[in-house]
Amino acid sequence: MEQYIGRIGIAEALVEREDTAQVVGSGSLLVYATPCMAALMEGAACNCLEEILPEGQTSVGTMLNLNHLAATPVGLEVSAEAELTAVDGRKLTFKITAKDEKGIIGEAVHERFVVNAERFLQKTYEKI
Repeated sequence: MEQYIGRIGIAEALVEREDTAQVVGSGSLLVYATPCMAALMEGAACNCLEEILPEGQTSVGTMLNLNHLAATPVGLEVSAEAELTAVDGRKLTFKITAKDEKGIIGEAVHERFVVNAERFLQKTYEKI
């Protein structure tokens, strides 16, 4: 995976009312919610890994250190760009920047682990 350091993944969305802090329960205002930005950032990291993980493998997020720097109103487009910056065995580290149409709204460092999808789900559902 080291050969993919520097690879970029992008995710984009239009901020809808359903994406606001007031609706998702993370605050009282009709502005883009931090949990929604976190999901967008993780999505960008997943998109970065599309087409490069072996069959049967996927990645799971294990850490997201996120700074939400600016509010975004309903109706603006948002995007996140994730750059793969480090590979340590199965652990992948990303630097992520989120923007709206006016500028940077968030930054994060994100870690994901490559796992066998079937084994991961089997182990998870053994909890039931």
